Amino acid sequence: MAGLPWLTRFLTLWIFLAMIIGIGLGYVFPHISDAIGSFSIGTTSIPIAIGLIWMMYPPLAKVRYEDLRKIVTARGSKSMLTLSLIQNWLVGPLLMFILAWVFLADYPAFRNGVIIVGLARCIAMVIVWNSLADGDNEWAAILVALNSVFQIAMYSVLAYFYITLVSSWISGEGYVVEISLIEVAQSVAVYLGIPFFGGIATRFYLLKKKGREWYDNVFMPRLSPTSLFALLFTIIIMFSLKGEYIVALPFDVAIVATPLLAYFTLMFFISFALGYFSKLDYRRTTSLAFTAASNNFELAIAVAVSVFGLASQEAFATVIGPLIEVPVMISLVNVAIWLRKKIYLSKEAASIRVV
Repeated sequence: MAGLPWLTRFLTLWIFLAMIIGIGLGYVFPHISDAIGSFSIGTTSIPIAIGLIWMMYPPLAKVRYEDLRKIVTARGSKSMLTLSLIQNWLVGPLLMFILAWVFLADYPAFRNGVIIVGLARCIAMVIVWNSLADGDNEWAAILVALNSVFQIAMYSVLAYFYITLVSSWISGEGYVVEISLIEVAQSVAVYLGIPFFGGIATRFYLLKKKGREWYDNVFMPRLSPTSLFALLFTIIIMFSLKGEYIVALPFDVAIVATPLLAYFTLMFFISFALGYFSKLDYRRTTSLAFTAASNNFELAIAVAVSVFGLASQEAFATVIGPLIEVPVMISLVNVAIWLRKKIYLSKEAASIRVV
């Protein structure tokens, strides 16, 4: 990072510029989404997949896989895993369901799209948010892997439960949701599996070939900044896909954005508070908070498109997900760093004075 201070120092600015460029491209060239969509395999967009995979690869190459067993068996690891499972698979889906009904009771299509977003736990961008906020890279990798396993096992079940069963209890009508476990597994394999195994292979090969000092002090400082370029590229591509709609239908965007904004913010602060009061250190608390607050929008979009259709309002709602998540998460990165200074560093300073 030291070689590119201008990139990291003004990252928030670059992200918002990337969003504006993406929206501008989508508005000026409305058929750009068709052009990008033509580069797809099934429901997987190749440009977005390339951006996300490369975005995740440097942080995953930085993970100390050789120490994971020691980390998982260390003191406090059981509470970390328990909190993550509760936040991601009980609190998160339920909170999004409640917010969707509170804000979108009269918009069933948008409501279902938002619920689909809430059920998809993050396995991609959280790695970058966690890294930017100086969270624990090893724990982020562990929690992402845990979410991936539960995602394959639980996503279809939870989608049927919330959209078909519970929604019918409230409104008298539900939507039959049929989601293939193969689609869920494919999303996990592409967006997590490729960078995950790439990071493992890179780390163990180069540590053996070049040594730890070269890897940590030469290779990683050169590789890490490329993750941010991949992030900006991905944001431009994502925002360009719906640039025309964002400008033409701002009211629809605002309607969908409201529960999403509430969800990302509430999940972050609830999880951060749980980590703090559970006496987790800052880095683990940050990993817990971002893992719980982020969502797997790639899977959500793929599910909405396959179940409801590309032109559906459900699919539109899932696309709004990352458009809201990106600026909110980059803001929460700054909030996490501020909380570290105000809560954790001041607490450490106070304990030193007492001693």
